[in-house]
Amino acid sequence: MSVTPGKAAPSSLSVASFRGRIGRDARSGHYAVPRRYRLHLALSCRDCLRIAITHSLLGLDDTLPVTLLPAVPDGPDGGHSALRLTYQASAHRYAGPTAAPVLGDDWSGRIVSTHTPDILRDLDRRFGSGGPDRPVLHPCGAEREMEAIARLCERGIDDAAQRAGQPGADDAARDTALGTVFGALDALERRLAVRKYVLGEELTASDVQVWVTLLWLDTVHRQHLDAAAVHRITDHPHLWAHARRLAAHPAFGRQLDLDGIARRHHAHCQGLEAAGAAVQILDWATHARLRTPAEPG
Repeated sequence: MSVTPGKAAPSSLSVASFRGRIGRDARSGHYAVPRRYRLHLALSCRDCLRIAITHSLLGLDDTLPVTLLPAVPDGPDGGHSALRLTYQASAHRYAGPTAAPVLGDDWSGRIVSTHTPDILRDLDRRFGSGGPDRPVLHPCGAEREMEAIARLCERGIDDAAQRAGQPGADDAARDTALGTVFGALDALERRLAVRKYVLGEELTASDVQVWVTLLWLDTVHRQHLDAAAVHRITDHPHLWAHARRLAAHPAFGRQLDLDGIARRHHAHCQGLEAAGAAVQILDWATHARLRTPAEPG
């Protein structure tokens, strides 16, 4: 297992990134065994939500248990206090933030991985059966196209929308960031105008990432954009119809914790609410889980 520094946390400490992988058999050390591993997820986190949706799509409830964490991290370092012992067991004298997601090994009590792309690939390729109804979320040969979609979501929408809504940003910087967002949405709109799903005729991990990105754009970033920008964002009918259709899928809608997303956002956000906050794009609550997940006491 390798451990490398990750992104800066709110506390300014670095989060350890554990990069263990699930192999094909016992020779790999970590190999797929029912109920050996456990996911620790907070559904108010984008990466955790992507993992939770993938876990549900693959039907892994009986194979890979999930422990849900509080929507708002409760640790003094910006992490989850429930993960402190797991991190300390996995890295000698670990003193950084105890962030989710975590794929843990219940046999050893240690972390296998905190790296979302690796976790997503291993869930798809190492767990569950290969039955006819099971989606292939990471199809062979589509790696480069999926990486391009990931960059479009992460840099073209998430990062750019955050820059556009930053307090104190000048008009030129805001317009440049919004132009990046509109360009990324236009590219996805063109795809979905001629395809059922982002990559073609089958649901893949790219659809999961696009859906979570749109959810955050509407429920978080929209709060700090003006009404004109939000109306321009809504002007992508195929894209938002795709988001609405996936929201109706149980694997997506039942993972929605809208209250948790809002509380986490307001706990860390320092920006001012803008006029776009009043322009809701989708009625996500129609498809959201019926109750907020039980949080550890």
